[in-house]
Amino acid sequence: MRAETGGVVSRAPVEDGQTVAAGAILAAITDPALQAEIDAAQSKLNEARANLASQEAGGKPAEFADIENNLARAQFDLALSRKSLASLDRLVAQQAATRQEADAAREKAQQGELEIAGLEKRRRSLVSPTEVAAARARVADAETALNLARQRAALSLVRSPMAGVVYGRGVREGSYLNAGDLVANVGRMDQLRVRVYVDEPELGRVAVGQPVTITWDALPGRQWHGQVDKKPVAVQALGSRQVGEVVCSIVNEGRALIPGTNVNAEIRTAVVENALVIPKETLRHDAQGDYVFALKGDIVERRAVKKGASSITMVQVVEGLTDADAVALPSDTPLKVGDRVAATM
Repeated sequence: MRAETGGVVSRAPVEDGQTVAAGAILAAITDPALQAEIDAAQSKLNEARANLASQEAGGKPAEFADIENNLARAQFDLALSRKSLASLDRLVAQQAATRQEADAAREKAQQGELEIAGLEKRRRSLVSPTEVAAARARVADAETALNLARQRAALSLVRSPMAGVVYGRGVREGSYLNAGDLVANVGRMDQLRVRVYVDEPELGRVAVGQPVTITWDALPGRQWHGQVDKKPVAVQALGSRQVGEVVCSIVNEGRALIPGTNVNAEIRTAVVENALVIPKETLRHDAQGDYVFALKGDIVERRAVKKGASSITMVQVVEGLTDADAVALPSDTPLKVGDRVAATM
């Protein structure tokens, strides 16, 4: 597990070797700037929402209230003007008022109607559909910014994606982490992945599913068993060797093996019954092929051989030797064909 955001580790509630459930918090990272960003985004969202509410209600409250007040007054005045006009029209019919007085009252009523129409138009024009849409867009932008800030805050909690055992914990409370820094490893200890480096000439014999036996020098006599899961896709240098990385899985009974251990691995690529075998170091090779130094009586002779299956220490000979033959091991004294020697067992 690696940190997805930088900051100071405020909590590191797990220890190496501790069993954790999926979703358990491995570390909490605090970034003061992130909280300030959340607060600022919340403030902008509140402001955008208030502006949208004002726009949807018809504009700024003070201006809207002023128009409503003027509109109510104009409607009241218009009602009075119409009442006065009706009264004057009746008086004119009775020749109790002049036509000029009635016309003046009618003109005043018309002016009131025009004033009300103007106020209603002004009220409608306080907020256009475009302005409301823009206000809604600002609210959406502010909500997005706040959600992003909260998502970043959620990343400050590093959780285990699986149930397992914590190992290789790389943080302590109060330490500073950059994005990408290791927090801890979590794995299953009852089944381990083993990386076996196989020399290039032997890679052709390795196949997925072949049985693997693991030994560990720290626990002599113990063995762990598994199988080949994955063959290498490339050959790489390992010191002076050219090797391929073969991935194996083994059952770790009792969880005795721990991650990072250097082990010995034997991949069984073939089984040969009653094989004639010799130590690998007795097999020699030159331009003419494989051979050994064998004894004919007490004289060293070169004997061409054909090899078969092999293990870490032994190689099968399928042609060139019998089980009664003796072959020479390497020694400090170089051997050559024709040397007279005495065999030791």
